[in-house]
Amino acid sequence: MNSTALSRYRAEWFRGAGEARREILAGMVGTFALIPEVIAFSFVAGIDPEVGLFASFVIGIVIAIAGGRPAMISGAAGSVALVAAALVHSHGLQYLLAATLMAGLFQIAFGLMKLDVLMRFVSRSVRTGFVNALAILIFSAQVPQMLDVSWHTYAMIALGLIIIYLAPRITTAIPSPLICIVILTGISIAFPMPIHTVADLGRLPSALPSLTVPAVPLDWETIRIVAPFALAMAAVGLLESMMTASVVDDLTETTSAKARECAGLGLANIAAGLFGGIAGCGMIGQTVGNVRYGGRGRLSTLVAGVFLLLVMVPLRPWVAQVPVAALVAIMIMVSASTFSWGSIRDLARHPKVSGLVMIATVIVTVATHDLAAGVAVGVLLSGVFFAAKVTRLMDVQVTYDEATDTRIYRVTGQIFFASADIFADRFDLRDTAAKVRIDLTAAHLWDVTAVGALEEIVTRMRHHGIIVQVIGLNEASAVLVDRLAPDLGSALSDLRGGR
Repeated sequence: MNSTALSRYRAEWFRGAGEARREILAGMVGTFALIPEVIAFSFVAGIDPEVGLFASFVIGIVIAIAGGRPAMISGAAGSVALVAAALVHSHGLQYLLAATLMAGLFQIAFGLMKLDVLMRFVSRSVRTGFVNALAILIFSAQVPQMLDVSWHTYAMIALGLIIIYLAPRITTAIPSPLICIVILTGISIAFPMPIHTVADLGRLPSALPSLTVPAVPLDWETIRIVAPFALAMAAVGLLESMMTASVVDDLTETTSAKARECAGLGLANIAAGLFGGIAGCGMIGQTVGNVRYGGRGRLSTLVAGVFLLLVMVPLRPWVAQVPVAALVAIMIMVSASTFSWGSIRDLARHPKVSGLVMIATVIVTVATHDLAAGVAVGVLLSGVFFAAKVTRLMDVQVTYDEATDTRIYRVTGQIFFASADIFADRFDLRDTAAKVRIDLTAAHLWDVTAVGALEEIVTRMRHHGIIVQVIGLNEASAVLVDRLAPDLGSALSDLRGGR
């Protein structure tokens, strides 16, 4: 690490006492927002809540030190739990711990290979759809806590929302969600009422985590069982983390080292597995809440992890009395602030295909409860629409020179797998002219499909006795033709000679 990078890293930890206080308080809010979601996803994965909570504590500590996106909170939740559920159901917790270790190794490898560049293929429409879908999922996750409950719960939720939105007008020294938790907990203790508390969500840990090694056979059969799940967990976890990092980049108008985040998440998941926890990833709801209330550096992420440990063990009796209504109110606020309300207005202003990509991402994500599936569909649609748009820009103009009995095909645009067939269809392979000139000055060949189409056109025309000349091929396209179509033979001379 050079001096510039070291200075930046130090600044990500401490930028003054005032900033540190905000970071600490924001991290504490993030912890309380973390608990219900981690417990909920622990049930989804088929494991005890303490397994998910321990993992979140370990992941939070490690990612604060080794991650590449300051202020991002990661924990044992999200689509990773959905992938893990099948493995737990079929082979048990120990195989899940082995898969967690292997997933961490995969993520470190992905980070070293700089595979974070794949995020460049995720369009803004997909990112907006991802954020909106997540906001809907965050809200829908609170609905079960509002069904079959007494009126006291609704009253407490309403009071919590009032506190959250009005408290900042009085003071911003303490995050309003933290004020909400303290006041609602005090009310529920002073005036006992039939409402659910954190203790009702699941058994909280009563001891510190200890170092452990998965009790599985060290053989190829274990690898065969674990590897597919580990790869899926690694890919899904990185996708959610990279999307969350991009959202934080936009919120804070800063950049992040996403390759380092990949490797850092891998280290965090290895540590989680060694302490008996499940793999995790970036948690956008908790991260957005952290950023909204002042979290900008690594200290807030560290506090979220450390405070979770305090909450789980020393402060366990107190935290168990926190009303679930307070946590629901916080997550409703996070859901409302996460949703991109401007995207609804933009549907009428932006191109229809962009709106369609965004809506498709939301629908698939909400329908499957799988953020990775929604993003995958959005990226696929973006690619299809882009290819279709570029294909329409490809054109072939045909003219005839009677003096030399030459048919001239002037090609413009990009020739690749999506436009190669259209390009080939514009040529009359049984042309009656004695000579054919293909002018590629305003065109570019991108892939093997494009080169194959050109090779087939030239070969078939020559088979019918037509003299074919290809001119204007740019240097990059010529190199591609040399490498992929060596059988063109003399046509390659024409390519060079025509330039």
